[in-house]
Amino acid sequence: MKKLVLNLEPLTCPSCIKKIEGALKRLDGISEAKVLFNSGKVRAEFDENKVSVEEIANTVSGLGYPIVSQKVS
Repeated sequence: MKKLVLNLEPLTCPSCIKKIEGALKRLDGISEAKVLFNSGKVRAEFDENKVSVEEIANTVSGLGYPIVSQKVS
């Protein structure tokens, strides 16, 4: 399993958390998705054989949340 941290532009409402987490959890290969509202970070644990970093990032940015940076470990 790989871990991904996306740094987003500041989030404006707590409902953003459910929107982002819900969309990521629907992707095949995501085992965990967590949004840290105050820091504007999205943490995801995923199976790189089922879903790519690009797919995860595109899902988040497609919801209207610009990504400032990302880190995979």
